[in-house]
Amino acid sequence: MEAAGGEERVLLTQRLKAAVHYTVGCLCQDVAENKEVQFSKQTIAAIAEITFRQCENFAKDLEMFARHAKRSTVTTEDVKLLARRSNSLLKYITQKSDELISSNMEQKEKKKKKSSAAKGGRTSGEQVIVTESEDSNMA
Repeated sequence: MEAAGGEERVLLTQRLKAAVHYTVGCLCQDVAENKEVQFSKQTIAAIAEITFRQCENFAKDLEMFARHAKRSTVTTEDVKLLARRSNSLLKYITQKSDELISSNMEQKEKKKKKSSAAKGGRTSGEQVIVTESEDSNMA
């Protein structure tokens, strides 16, 4: 039974590598058209392999960051820590994270207003106060 699990893992890894290779090929084709350059098949394969290996390293690092914090779940803070060496990437990830937090807070507010309106509770003019513990759970 153990061998079947190993074979399945190999097949899934091969499928994932193929998907990365395909995506890299599409991106190289777009760049080639826009910049009027050519990419050889060997170059595309090399970029795909490097990309796959880098993603494996990222996954291991993220797992270690979470484990170091005694968590089993990777958080956005772990991703920000991973991106700390690239200012532009860190800025982008932070912006997207803030947008998600804001969106989640708005959705929670709407749900609270709907549920309280259905119960005949709060008036529409009252504000919903989000406590610090609720806010930290969304990060």
